[in-house]
Amino acid sequence: MRILIVTDAWFPQVNGVVRTLDTTRRELEAMGHAVEVIGPDRFRTVPLPTYPGIRVALRPGPKLARLMDGAGPDAVHISTEGPLGFAARRYCLRRRIPFTTAYHTRFPEYVRDRAPVPLALGYAVVRRFHAPSAAVMVATPSIERELVRRGFRNVRHWSRGVDTELFRPRPKDFLDLPRPVFLSVGRVAVEKNLEAFLSLDLPGTKLVVGDGPQLAELRRRFPDAVFAGARHGEDLARHFAAADVFVFPSRTDTFGLVLLEAMASGLPAAAYPVPGPLDVVGGSDTGVLDEDLGRAALAALAIPAEACRAHALRYSWRAAAEQFLDNLRPLPAEAAPTS
Repeated sequence: MRILIVTDAWFPQVNGVVRTLDTTRRELEAMGHAVEVIGPDRFRTVPLPTYPGIRVALRPGPKLARLMDGAGPDAVHISTEGPLGFAARRYCLRRRIPFTTAYHTRFPEYVRDRAPVPLALGYAVVRRFHAPSAAVMVATPSIERELVRRGFRNVRHWSRGVDTELFRPRPKDFLDLPRPVFLSVGRVAVEKNLEAFLSLDLPGTKLVVGDGPQLAELRRRFPDAVFAGARHGEDLARHFAAADVFVFPSRTDTFGLVLLEAMASGLPAAAYPVPGPLDVVGGSDTGVLDEDLGRAALAALAIPAEACRAHALRYSWRAAAEQFLDNLRPLPAEAAPTS
């Protein structure tokens, strides 16, 4: 099958959405499918307001239409609710081409955190975007229930996986920091709620790995914390494995891929009892979920690394890619794009 994915989140961005799409693409190709990804890297871009590190396509419609005409896909997946996502949606609707979408990010909450936009209005816009989708793919049952409650239709499950060869238990001496080391990994931005983690009264060291628009501000406000900046590959995996507890302060993530990467590295998790952590950690005895995040972080110290690793091994990228494939809606022959 020839699969076309249109996404506003793609390299050189580094985030959970990009990692999910790239890994899914590689798994699908290993299964014998041809996958083409159309991202902002093919267009003239402008910085996203309040987030200059992310660039979005500027007026992508005409060029995107040419690219989609030339792709000749058997199935179209629109991954994000950005300029490319809306342009691809218009293209498909005008040509009566079925497509699927994904709900990776709780955009209504993200927008509310940055501007005085009512949550109900944000969900109305996102719900309208996904309404024509043949399948709205979501990562967890909690998010699925929430979207159904908010009037979304055709919601389908699409889980996530973890690279258990890269993310694995390793020696702790990679980090020469006072113990215990409480680690948080991810985008350093307001929606990740890092201030809740950095404000905790914890022994040892609070370590943040990641980059983003809040980095300079948080470094200035929390000089006792260690900010390691963005890390990738083996370097990132060593940071995970060398810590003692993974603290996930976000209340808005739809999954939290870093939770799986932490557990695969032998780290117990501490998080709020909200969608994402409730699905990945809840009931697994591999972390502590509590509205008191500091209490959760301290309690997580008692959880054995072996239990965390065993839980992470249950998540396979191949199984996630097969779910994605099952959710796709192939185009009828008469709807195939033509140049």
